[in-house]
Amino acid sequence: MNLLFRLANTSIGRFLTGWIIAHMSFAIPAKRLRETDSLLAFKHPQPAHPFHVIILPKKDIRSFAELTPADPFVEDLVTVVQSLVAEYHLPAYRLLVNGGDYQEFPHLHFHLISEAPVPSPLTRVPLSPPP
Repeated sequence: MNLLFRLANTSIGRFLTGWIIAHMSFAIPAKRLRETDSLLAFKHPQPAHPFHVIILPKKDIRSFAELTPADPFVEDLVTVVQSLVAEYHLPAYRLLVNGGDYQEFPHLHFHLISEAPVPSPLTRVPLSPPP
């Protein structure tokens, strides 16, 4: 895994990472929870919390400092986070973003985490349809 992170931080690795996310998100081996034209949300492959989801923009945005409020990703981010919190009945949660030296992977991404026990898909109460 360290080799992949080191490769992702090279100029060719950053290009390939951004291109794959933007154009070949179907090739990312992860349990997708949401996907829009601008965003991909999936279960973290090595979760550090009972509920741990990665949310990232499909276009190449390397850090939070490069994000603009008018970007369609921002609206999708809010909508997706709200829907995941409701669907999984999270009584407490955090939406985290790392930047600068804390950002290990050179593509903007958010972590939606919760320590609350997460109901399994079989016991989860379905969302009521919109009015």
